[in-house]
Amino acid sequence: MDFKATDEAIKKALLATTRAATRINAADVPFQRSLNPAAGVALDKQNARLLQLARRLLENAAAGSDAVGPELPNVEALDEADTWRGFVDVIDSLLEKADTSLDEYAGVVKRLSPGAEQAAAAAAVKPRPNIASAPGKHYPKPQLLFDHLPNNNETGGFRPLLASKPHAKVPMEQCLQTFKDSRGLEQYPHPYQTEIETYEYPDSMYQRIGPKPYKPFETTTATFVDTPEALAVMLAELKTAKEIAVDLEHHDNRSYIGMVSLMQISTRDKDWIVDTLKPWRQQLECLNQVFADPNIIKVLHGAYMDIVWLQRDLGLYVVGLFDTYHAARALGYPGASLAYLLERFVKFQAQKQYQLADWRVRPLTHELFEYARADTHFLLYIFDNMRNELVERSDMSRPETNKVMDVLKKSKETALQRYEHPIYDSELGQGGSGWYRLVSRTPVQFTPQQFAVFKAVHKWRDDVAREEDDSPIFIMPNHALFSIAKEMPKDKAALFTVIVHVSHILKQRVDELVDVVQKAKASGFNGPDLYVTLQRIENMKKAERESRYEPTPAPLAVTPAAPLPPAAIIKQSAAPISLDISTLRTSASQFWGGLAPKDHDMPLSPVSMPDISFAVPLPPLTADAFADSNTSTSPAAPAPPPKFVAKEDRPAEDTRTDIFVVKQLGGRKRKVAEALASPSATTPTTSTADPMLDDEIMLEEDEHTARRREKAARKEARRAEKETKRAEKRAAQEALDDEDEQPFDYANAPSVLHANTPSGDKKDKKGKKEKKKKANFNPYAKLADVPKGLPPVQKESAGRSKTFQS
Repeated sequence: MDFKATDEAIKKALLATTRAATRINAADVPFQRSLNPAAGVALDKQNARLLQLARRLLENAAAGSDAVGPELPNVEALDEADTWRGFVDVIDSLLEKADTSLDEYAGVVKRLSPGAEQAAAAAAVKPRPNIASAPGKHYPKPQLLFDHLPNNNETGGFRPLLASKPHAKVPMEQCLQTFKDSRGLEQYPHPYQTEIETYEYPDSMYQRIGPKPYKPFETTTATFVDTPEALAVMLAELKTAKEIAVDLEHHDNRSYIGMVSLMQISTRDKDWIVDTLKPWRQQLECLNQVFADPNIIKVLHGAYMDIVWLQRDLGLYVVGLFDTYHAARALGYPGASLAYLLERFVKFQAQKQYQLADWRVRPLTHELFEYARADTHFLLYIFDNMRNELVERSDMSRPETNKVMDVLKKSKETALQRYEHPIYDSELGQGGSGWYRLVSRTPVQFTPQQFAVFKAVHKWRDDVAREEDDSPIFIMPNHALFSIAKEMPKDKAALFTVIVHVSHILKQRVDELVDVVQKAKASGFNGPDLYVTLQRIENMKKAERESRYEPTPAPLAVTPAAPLPPAAIIKQSAAPISLDISTLRTSASQFWGGLAPKDHDMPLSPVSMPDISFAVPLPPLTADAFADSNTSTSPAAPAPPPKFVAKEDRPAEDTRTDIFVVKQLGGRKRKVAEALASPSATTPTTSTADPMLDDEIMLEEDEHTARRREKAARKEARRAEKETKRAEKRAAQEALDDEDEQPFDYANAPSVLHANTPSGDKKDKKGKKEKKKKANFNPYAKLADVPKGLPPVQKESAGRSKTFQS
């Protein structure tokens, strides 16, 4: 199924539903119900139908989440606070799983929850009755029967589970020597690191070979391996193969570190499904005779987590890996999941009804059995097609365009992944089990007390999960952590009000959790701030990233010098101090690469010099530009002292000024000589005719300026006229107001009882018009003399309703 098309279809359906609900809400439903009894009956039927649909949707959503869905006995229950909080818990849990599903759909990682997305059921298999494949949540834990019980509190390095090392280039003893990592923790190296790094892929990986067809899915089946004897038979057949396909089914809902529940292996002719939950599961280490064989290519899809799981649970290591996920990315496919590759090359529709199956169930149902073997049945055929496409689109002579080499290099890096025990970091929350990743991806605003409660509850949940060997999500979902940190409940009742989904483990330890919350609240009053802590972690990560690219300076060679005599010491101390800065100069640039040696003179070629030009021309550079104008070759004579001159003996000052005002805008500017020669200049306008002594100079006015001036004058006249009319109107209004303020004269007021009735144009018996009488006295005339408000928005029209629209 195309994810984009499905997404668009869901969005269109939601949009149509929202619009329909909005239209229904806009109509007056209670009024329609009271107006039309038949409509009320129809509405009741639709309400019952929608309520039933909501119940079914809620049950299905709660079944796929870690929360318990609320009950919906009636429509009024939707408005209750507890019911609404239950809805929020279910949706939050589904969003958390959707985040993981999207990561897997993009091909970045494989699902850590039960059932991998890329597992596909056979499309051609005839439909069979739906058999319940997932047991209850209290299914017995198979890890309790393992020969080697899991230890969730390991703090040292993970010691490989190898008893022997087939196809070794480095002896097993040397691979068990520990080292210190960047955090100062003791770790064991990858036992097959040398074998993987020095591995040379066969020549067939760089050649285009026709894909070998797969056997029909309907006519074949897989062999179930659940005994040591069946394991030995499968191992003998795998040793004769040239390529094998491998995939895993993982479960981590009822286990702290998770467990490999099933392993699928396919060759060109046969499929196997290996039960990895047997107590003797560590005997599967014998498969290293095939997995570490450099003559056999191992094809996996999205093997980043598979490599780690194989090391942790079964002690298996892969040499000669080809990851089809990296091939899909190198070829630029729009999708990188196995479901997309099955659709692209095999036209196989991957079914998702068993995606969340609990793979611990035994015996496997027929549906789960077929669903599992479809993972690897077609994978070798897909590998052939992708290898050929990589060869066709690669330039073997250039490493940067050699897609085959790029995919094989990334596959080696994936195979070199090394499992480490999850160590909890309570201070900075680093690591896969820490709180930092959860907080950094969630926009929250915590006070210091709330932040302290969040860290304490997160630490408590992790400790309980390790002790009970359960997933931290099963103990308490992530959204419950934020709810507890925000509310900081004081007792059990408040705690059960905050979180709806409560596991049986949490019910048994509720008093312990309340005590943890109260202690953290008291200690966090002066605790660290959330944003200060996040910024501190970000600065540490930034410094770590920068240190990776910082060149390491070469150590300085210090040679002992011979002792100097006292006279030389005194002379040396009196000499000026010179610093040797040669060691401060690096030999390489992070941006440009290697630098030229200091004593190497590189000739400058005129061809390589850029053509430099300036937008503003510069004057010619001569020696005069750098000469000091104040300096001369002969010494300057001393200036004579100033001589006092009386005021009456001083020359008269020139009272003229250079400031003048252009009186007429828009005219043509003339020279002073023309202004003096013009008649207007000779006409005396002030006490003198000298234009340099006047404050104004008259300029000529052109035709355009004259029209603009006349237009402005007319506009000013109209404005003055309007202002005059407004003033008159205001004066009349004020006079009318003054008249209204006069006391009412009852003596001279017209009579209401004997008011005159207007006759209009009526005629008497002789045909003459009657005299027009005075109008009737209207005592309510003054009521209409008020300011008018805004008109109504909706105007009623005859025969149409504005409230109900058909």
